[in-house]
Amino acid sequence: MDIDEIQTFVTVARLGSFSRAALALHRSQPAISRRIEMLESGFDVPLFERGRGGVALTDAGAALLPHAEAMLAAARDGAEAVSAVRQGEGGAVTLALVGSLANAGLTDLLGRFRERHPQVRLDLQTAISQTVGDLVLRGAAQLGLRYLADPRPGLVSQTIAMEQMRVVCAADHPLADGRRHRASELAGEKWVAFASSRSPRESFVQFLEGKLRAAGLGDLDVLPIDGLTAQKRLVEAGFGIALLAESGIEEELRTGTLKVVDVPALQASIPVTVVHRRDGYLGAAARSLLAMITTPQAAARGRAAGAGRAARGKERKRA
Repeated sequence: MDIDEIQTFVTVARLGSFSRAALALHRSQPAISRRIEMLESGFDVPLFERGRGGVALTDAGAALLPHAEAMLAAARDGAEAVSAVRQGEGGAVTLALVGSLANAGLTDLLGRFRERHPQVRLDLQTAISQTVGDLVLRGAAQLGLRYLADPRPGLVSQTIAMEQMRVVCAADHPLADGRRHRASELAGEKWVAFASSRSPRESFVQFLEGKLRAAGLGDLDVLPIDGLTAQKRLVEAGFGIALLAESGIEEELRTGTLKVVDVPALQASIPVTVVHRRDGYLGAAARSLLAMITTPQAAARGRAAGAGRAARGKERKRA
């Protein structure tokens, strides 16, 4: 095996197609096929099942994939280690995160990181929790911020905060009456939510589904919407109600376009975790960012920033 064959194998596995892998790697499709054939010849076993709709991993291919991803991640680690020595305080740090976690507390922390490390390029990418873990595990991101711990042995997960969940509705919805409601009173309501997760790994979606089922609301009329911003706009427009993380709706609650529905049976909190590869390389800048994220003062500053925004909002309303 060489690194080029491994890169080709992983790309085909992720994209499910030789032609799409060829486009992604800027190679011809015959070149992609030859590399896979060489890899299969070396193992003396097929790694993919070919079909009209694309390719799928065989049992042997599925067994190889995590090790192949680890090899690519180790290669990136080596390149980053050499780059860190060559560039001194420069270089880049990549942070993958769930979009709803990009609140004022986090942006304040990232601003302070940039002030401390002006020569470091901070790259951010957003994804759902499951994908954040995937990106970190395969070395595409050095650090990740997600909901819930990722149980895979190749990752280290550390809880840094507990995110409060709130049932919300439009300002003119009948449930926006300030009263306490039983969960049964929400029966028949349409819910705006992320699409149901079919992954066996625990996820934010599964957490919410479990909470709703425990409250007797398992048979829901759901409008599946992938983006948090789109969910909020649809709830504001009266298309349904939602159970959302508090950090993602601070502005809407402050301005009054969303209202909290008090449902004790649906009170919940969900852990926010930072993840990194267990044996991955973290340069000085990445270690500095990790320390800033995990220090207890970081969570306190985030709460203070939220309180400050709420106080400023009240002052503007009084004015």
